[in-house]
Amino acid sequence: MFGCLLSQKVAQAVDEELMSTQGAFSIDQLMELAGLSVAQAIQKSFDVSKYQRVLVCVGPGNNGGDGLVAARHLSHFGYRPSIYYPKQPNKDIYQRLLQQCKNLNPTFVDTDQFDSHLQHETDLIVDAVFGFSFHGQVRDPYQNVISAFQHTHLPIVSVDIPSGWDVTTGPTKDVSFQPQVLVSLTAPKQCASHFEGKRHFLGGRFVPPALAAKFDFDIPDYPGADQAVEI
Repeated sequence: MFGCLLSQKVAQAVDEELMSTQGAFSIDQLMELAGLSVAQAIQKSFDVSKYQRVLVCVGPGNNGGDGLVAARHLSHFGYRPSIYYPKQPNKDIYQRLLQQCKNLNPTFVDTDQFDSHLQHETDLIVDAVFGFSFHGQVRDPYQNVISAFQHTHLPIVSVDIPSGWDVTTGPTKDVSFQPQVLVSLTAPKQCASHFEGKRHFLGGRFVPPALAAKFDFDIPDYPGADQAVEI
């Protein structure tokens, strides 16, 4: 297990510092790097010839933005992503990410198609619904999605944290699914100590060493030009 696990409060502070005047990252840049990390972790974990049909479940916030970026890269990597995006914000950043995906002609799944598509046209699921800021109960239109994660036998790749988990204590009485792959972003969150899946990756090859030192977490050695490293 990674040496330091971030609390929700510290994770928020790290993101704020990355996007501060000193850090100088835009949210667009961080989503691009995060989504590329997720796509690379998938490419390392799932042979495209066996897991070509990837259903990307996209939430309404930044975690969903990471998922849209991942879907775009997966398309370029030879996978066939389909996208379930039931609640699409009007913010320019999400609309641009969505258009970038549309330019590659993926399948967009409607709510009434979700269950059938999952059962018959999917080899792999990407959970990009909720990030570390989520708290409380899962509400519509995502209850059916999280329920599907609970019951499916398909492999799941979760972006940063498994959606619906408590960021501190992990699985809850209502949401306890275990993804096969977890891709932590920047640094693993405290709930990662409860991850029991097969592979855990980190996508954080954008963190300055001084920032990692300030918040007391490690930057691992990334192989070659990779943006994701297994930890």
